Amino acid sequence: MDRFVWTSGLLEINETLVIQQRGVRIYDGEEKIKFDPGTLLLSTHRLIWRDQKNHECCMAIPLSQIVFIEEQAAGIGKSAKIVVHLHPAASNKEPGPFQSSKNSYIKLSFKEHGQIEFYRRLSEEMTQRRWENMPVPQSLQTNRGPQPGRIRAVGIVGIERKLEEKRKETDKNISEAFEDLSKLMVKAKEMVELSKSIANKIKDKQGDITEDETIRFKSYLLSMGIANPVTRETYGSGTQYHMQLAKQLAGILQAPLEERGGIMSLTEVYCLVNRARGMELLSPEDLVNACKMLEALKLPLRLRVFDSGVMVIELQSHKEEEMVASALETVSEKGSLTSEEFAKLVGMSVLLAKERLLLAEKMGHLCRDDSVEGLRFYPNLFMTQS
Repeated sequence: MDRFVWTSGLLEINETLVIQQRGVRIYDGEEKIKFDPGTLLLSTHRLIWRDQKNHECCMAIPLSQIVFIEEQAAGIGKSAKIVVHLHPAASNKEPGPFQSSKNSYIKLSFKEHGQIEFYRRLSEEMTQRRWENMPVPQSLQTNRGPQPGRIRAVGIVGIERKLEEKRKETDKNISEAFEDLSKLMVKAKEMVELSKSIANKIKDKQGDITEDETIRFKSYLLSMGIANPVTRETYGSGTQYHMQLAKQLAGILQAPLEERGGIMSLTEVYCLVNRARGMELLSPEDLVNACKMLEALKLPLRLRVFDSGVMVIELQSHKEEEMVASALETVSEKGSLTSEEFAKLVGMSVLLAKERLLLAEKMGHLCRDDSVEGLRFYPNLFMTQS
């Protein structure tokens, strides 16, 4: 703490404000100093600390006094800190709040967060060392803070200059933020176009690409998401919204349904769609309402509700007779199957496997044995041997 000197807090010629953060307490080594939390300012030349209640109380330390800095993570009941290791105090140092200190480092405790960005900006300044390229005039360096019988030379010009610098810094930050956002949107569109191109190549060269490579490519495509997800902000909250949503669902679900045998549970659909939409998540209610419109809009998908209440999405071309015949053939080959065993054989969820077996039973092709070992299905010999 004996490296700090009193200052007026005003920026000098060639000095620029980099970042500031409220609610920062200073530690001399491991001990709290007598001052309350204040505002910490980082300029191209100094670290400046100002009391939030008494702006006359302002002290600074040159960045040239810093050896290196490190982060200290927050703990239970403890704020995150930046540890600043310092060179020994110069013999001709100006007056400050402390004349001597046994510690060679200070800690900056961030009560209101912001330490990550502050640490980043401070690290940049320590790397660039701009105070060496833009030295502050010696006549202005000795402008110190609260001393008896001395009036601070603030003035209207100094206040206006400070406000103008702050406005320019704010404008610069906003411009950079929107520029980065625009670049991100352009890249996102490019990535979606790339994903479509890859998907078409996979279809064209299905035989030339191994199964593992195909699965990996498709996982990449799914993570890229939907280019323009339908939202309530775009189409409102009524029927129009659900109609547009249904059309988009038909576009993104057709390929996954074809891969899964033409049928998916609504739970699987919900997870798949929301993963693709990113931040624009769908509610279960909106998904159900949109799915109810699939058949009315003459889209290639439809919503189906089994007798048990299980909801699924299936292709319009998905035929019930083929599904039941396939289930009967599989069960006949094995002699008998539970829904879990059937699910493993055909590569679908246990829920859908059970519904398929129950449907085959309802149509008279299978019969059941419901015992303590569970529900097991057998071919209906009355139908097959008649």
